[in-house]
Amino acid sequence: MTLVATTESSLREQSDTSVFEKVESEVRMYCRTFPVVFERAKGALLHTDDGRAFIDFFCGAGSLNYGHNHDAVKDRILGYLADDGLMHGLDLHTVAKRDFLTRLTEVVLRPRGLDYKVQFTGPTGTDAVEAALKLARRATGRTGLTAFTGAYHGMSRGALEVTGSRRARRAGAVAGGDVTFVPYEDGPLGPFDSIGLLERLWTDPSSGTEPPAAVVVEAVQMEGGVYAASPEWLRRLHEVTERHGVLLIVDEIQTGCGRTGAFFGFEESGIVPDVVTVSKSLSGYGLPLSLTLFRRELDVWQPGEHTGTFRGNQLAFVAATAACELWQREDFLTGLRRGADRLARFRAEIGALDPGLVLRGRGMVLGIDTAGAGGAERAGRIQRHAFEHGLIVERCGRHDEVLKVMPPLTIAPAVLDDGLGILRDALQAN
Repeated sequence: MTLVATTESSLREQSDTSVFEKVESEVRMYCRTFPVVFERAKGALLHTDDGRAFIDFFCGAGSLNYGHNHDAVKDRILGYLADDGLMHGLDLHTVAKRDFLTRLTEVVLRPRGLDYKVQFTGPTGTDAVEAALKLARRATGRTGLTAFTGAYHGMSRGALEVTGSRRARRAGAVAGGDVTFVPYEDGPLGPFDSIGLLERLWTDPSSGTEPPAAVVVEAVQMEGGVYAASPEWLRRLHEVTERHGVLLIVDEIQTGCGRTGAFFGFEESGIVPDVVTVSKSLSGYGLPLSLTLFRRELDVWQPGEHTGTFRGNQLAFVAATAACELWQREDFLTGLRRGADRLARFRAEIGALDPGLVLRGRGMVLGIDTAGAGGAERAGRIQRHAFEHGLIVERCGRHDEVLKVMPPLTIAPAVLDDGLGILRDALQAN
């Protein structure tokens, strides 16, 4: 592995990006932060077209939890392609879908006591959220929704209505509609008793607020700055929604598939949400696949009421079946625990080195908050320093002041140490 230190200007000179700048829309974002041309990838390493390697602590915004080109998943895909397996199926019955539903039930749902119906939505996570919101309104007959400050649920219109970011909402021309926002358990302004507030709003007949169709929540607010809900808070939220006949939707699009150390981020709380959205790493290979899971009695859909041409991504079904089977392998589970332990130790190390930083996380995600120690400007310098020394790491939070550390769950200990070493050096140099 060769990690070449260089500057941003020389990176632009070494790899031709002119076609992207001339032809592609100005809406592009990540390529501005990481201005190289990637050619191939394996495990935790990204390789550019000019021969350099970068350690990946970004994982496709959480879509590559199992790393790049995982052999077990790739072999299953290659075999399916070699056999001329069906590539497009809408919502037809197919062998690939049957195998996936069987494995999902056996490996993920049943062991966790989750008796859910499975809805295949459009291939992006935001459509899983759209389906969840539509279903909640249809099942309850109510139109209102409750969401949390700092929330991110997607960029389509319904999902934007329950997303906190003003910038994202303005870009989508979303006014808010029937959505009430309340503070998350914790955030930049500190802890807040949001459950107590909901109880008051829904109990007081003169509060001006009707009980909504659903509350939508993330077990860990990833884009909001890596704020993890405590198990106790999630249990209280589940209790108050159940008491008032409000559906609880848990968005596991970025936290699901092992990022928090368990398959779902809500598992530690012991709750069973009414509705769960899953996407990103579900296919195990970066292939688009999204699900909305819900209690059986909520399946009030009529045929075709929420549809889409690519909700039958057959190759993603094949990959997802293989990815589910990783959860039956002791070497995978051991590696996941080992990686989470290493991140926890790194969190303690950095906290001791720079007490001005606030560090938050769970499992295999760590947020390094620079708000009180240099802010977004410093976070940007740290990110650039890391990139120039061979590490890809993203920023999040209200003002991009939080470094979001998300290595692959399958990362080798030595590579994880190398990446954390680069990040430590970047923090100390900036």
